[in-house]
Amino acid sequence: MSKKIAVVAIGGNSLIKDKQHKTVQDQYEAAKETCQHIVELMQDGWNVAIGHGNGPQVGFILRRSELAAHELHEVPLDVCGADTQGAIGYALQQNLRNEFRKKGIDKRAVTVVTQVEVSADDPAFRYPTKPIGSFMDEEVAMQRKKNDGWAVVEDAGRGWRRVVASPQPVRIVEEDAVKVLLDAGMVVITVGGGGIPVVDDGAGNLKGVAAVIDKDFASALLATRIGADVFIISTAVEKVALNFGKPNEQWLDTITLAEAKQYLAEGTHFAKGSMAPKIQAVINFLEAGGEKAIITNPENLARAMRGETGTHIVK
Repeated sequence: MSKKIAVVAIGGNSLIKDKQHKTVQDQYEAAKETCQHIVELMQDGWNVAIGHGNGPQVGFILRRSELAAHELHEVPLDVCGADTQGAIGYALQQNLRNEFRKKGIDKRAVTVVTQVEVSADDPAFRYPTKPIGSFMDEEVAMQRKKNDGWAVVEDAGRGWRRVVASPQPVRIVEEDAVKVLLDAGMVVITVGGGGIPVVDDGAGNLKGVAAVIDKDFASALLATRIGADVFIISTAVEKVALNFGKPNEQWLDTITLAEAKQYLAEGTHFAKGSMAPKIQAVINFLEAGGEKAIITNPENLARAMRGETGTHIVK
């Protein structure tokens, strides 16, 4: 893989822009915009692997499954992940194909339904914290806990929800296939939603588990394993800020790995549910041998790669 490779992890805003635009067609149109920006990046000479989030889409599948439970079997969480990888991958690869055709680019995009191995001993399985699915009343929650083994928690007076583990990714099962496809010049859509979480049963067989892997952590692992030249996290903001939303807000252009670790450790700059995991994913990539990471929004991907905007994190 001699060509420059960028791993781009696209967030939820690349598929669902607001609460009024959640339909399949709305998501397709949002994906179309993101793909236009990715193709612009590729016109600057980059080959690309794409990771993506799937939180809202898994939520939609779970809700449909709950509503139809009186007639049909419910869909396991790992299968929800596989379903979303196929559907989101379809929207991305079709939009990429159409954009390539419009610009006269001889390229192909392909989606790999990707399993990501996690450790069965990961502490996250003992302390599940990731809420999924719909709100329930206490009676239903206790029934699901008793009958299905769910971990459930009360959520700030709004009702009860199921919580699952969010373990660390340790291996991308289809890594070799991704490398072959990239080497052939394909744009590869992979580790969707952080990957389908699987564990080794002790005999070398894999089985799916009810868990959610952070898509930025999985994308960082992907970037490390394929030797990406740059790891890009596409999110809702053009740059990362210290003291975001406060009077002393400070936008960051370039910071070092050491500074990123310091800011994260201080615990006051980056929200746990939004920017903190992105910074940790960048740290993971750089500490594993990566040279450069960028955080920016979809419309500024190409400009950020040219050094014109975005937050750049370097060693």
